[in-house]
Amino acid sequence: MDASSSMTSMAAMRSFRRDPSVTSRQLPKGTVRRILGIARPYRRELTFFLLLVVGSSVIGVITPLLAGDIINRIAGLEGSAGDIVRIALVIGGLAVVDAAISLGTRWFSARIGEGVIYDLRSKVFAHVQRMPVAFFTRTQTGALVSRLNNDVVGAQQAFTSTLSGVVSNVIGLVLTAGVMLTLSWQITLLSLVLVPLFVLPARRIGRRLQEITRESYELNASMNATMTERFNVAGALLVKLFGRPAVEAESFRGRAARVRDIGVLSAMYGRTFFTALTLVAALATALVYGLGGYLAFSGSLSPGDVVALALLLSRLYGPLTALANVRVDVMSAMVSFDRVFEVLDLPPMIREVPDAVPVPADDRSIEFDSVSFSYPAGSDVSLPSLEEVSLPEHGGPVDVLHDVSFRVTPGQLVALVGHSGAGKSTIAHLVPRLYDATGGTVRVGGLDVREATLASLRDAIGVVSQDAHLFHDTMRANLLYARPDATDEQVWEALIGARIADLVRSLPEGLDTVVGDRGYRLSGGEKQRLAIARVLLKAPGIVILDEATAHLDSESEAAVQHALDTALAGRTSLVIAHRLSTIRSADQILVIDDGRIVESGTHDELLAADGRYADLYRTQFAEEDRGRAVVA
Repeated sequence: MDASSSMTSMAAMRSFRRDPSVTSRQLPKGTVRRILGIARPYRRELTFFLLLVVGSSVIGVITPLLAGDIINRIAGLEGSAGDIVRIALVIGGLAVVDAAISLGTRWFSARIGEGVIYDLRSKVFAHVQRMPVAFFTRTQTGALVSRLNNDVVGAQQAFTSTLSGVVSNVIGLVLTAGVMLTLSWQITLLSLVLVPLFVLPARRIGRRLQEITRESYELNASMNATMTERFNVAGALLVKLFGRPAVEAESFRGRAARVRDIGVLSAMYGRTFFTALTLVAALATALVYGLGGYLAFSGSLSPGDVVALALLLSRLYGPLTALANVRVDVMSAMVSFDRVFEVLDLPPMIREVPDAVPVPADDRSIEFDSVSFSYPAGSDVSLPSLEEVSLPEHGGPVDVLHDVSFRVTPGQLVALVGHSGAGKSTIAHLVPRLYDATGGTVRVGGLDVREATLASLRDAIGVVSQDAHLFHDTMRANLLYARPDATDEQVWEALIGARIADLVRSLPEGLDTVVGDRGYRLSGGEKQRLAIARVLLKAPGIVILDEATAHLDSESEAAVQHALDTALAGRTSLVIAHRLSTIRSADQILVIDDGRIVESGTHDELLAADGRYADLYRTQFAEEDRGRAVVA
């Protein structure tokens, strides 16, 4: 078999190993129209691409006919040697043209395919960035990344390998079969009789390959998940602390060994398929030469026609087998598109209204007016196919906030205290509109946050969370994430305000020091102070602290507290406090219990009231006193 038929046979093998269950999947209406919409910007490239594919198929049929003509001239000693040379030159010229066409189709294929990948990835990434926090709390990261990689590439193949394969195979099959029938219908029909001898066993092999391939994908996904979890800092630390490296390595070797064995099986099945196709083609070629030679001696067929039929036969079986499973090819690409569209069609719950206005620059107040809230159902924010474990939810949403009302005037510090799960962080999340209230109104600067532009809302608010996240990048890059146009002088001012400038100066690479995965090269206090510096660089009018010192030792807490004093100076502040000693000077303290404000007042007023806050205060300081006694 020649190179092109060999490539066709391998494409056919890929078709047989794909899971035919995709053909039973019900695609939403309009999927084809949306796919055509994606192809519209590349319609000129697609036109040239298809024309080149047609040209290559035509050359593939003409070349054997010219070779047969040469044989006839030689056998009959007709014409001159110059005629034979000219025909040979034409064959050579067609080979050069076909090579050029091959380069052209590859260029257009790459241009279209990479363009589609770029368009889809850009759209999916931008869309995912607009999704609410609830989406990320449910979604499995690996599944989401797979949509950006595997499914986008699978969709791209619809415009390259699948489209070109179908067009070239159909054209090649029609032209080849048509020419062969005109040369000898007897030989053509007898050659086609051998096709089932190949196709039927190939389907059986294909089913087995589907099982092997599916298991291989699952094992590879499992190994990737294991590596992702064990290779990040937290996972590696856990493995070392519990003394499990040998057990982890043995578990990984077991799965890797199965992948190795599957690879051997897959290679053997693939070779069996290729050998079977080669054998059937060889038998058919023997049939052509045997029957063709007999017909040539009887005078009903010329020697050149026999040679032409033998050459054309090699171009007949590949397209036939590939087209036998073309529905699976097409549907596989369609399903990939559908999986990408599935993400793009999931609407973000937090959306900007068309007539949104910026948050007033001269008013940095916060107001909650009879606010209630319940977390959204999974079906509203995520897709079951993006969740590792997706179970049906029972009942309706459960309210976590009930009729919450309070006001923080500009420049005021208000603290939220209460037991874990009382609703403190939920209140804080509603201010920057990470979630939307299900009842009542949240206002910033007197403006309903649902009517504000998202950009102005995020510019007005700075947040320091309990576990400040840092990207695996330099300190400078992590700081400039808050304000990309900041000068070095402004960066150092923020570092000085956060009480971490001396540490940065002491490092050999200074601001260009890489903080490591999630900032693990820094201590907890250093991470928090760098996060505070990031907020100071942003310079928002409102600062939200979500238990920023909860897990720090006394020394680190003191350093971070000094940095916080700088960050909060002159700003409207909403502070979630774990340690009540840090919020004694708050202008107002709100005690949250079961999603309700049960007490409010200053530290002294709440202690004097001897209610829930006083109980929390006494309990906490009694625990701290016991801890100091144990240490002593």
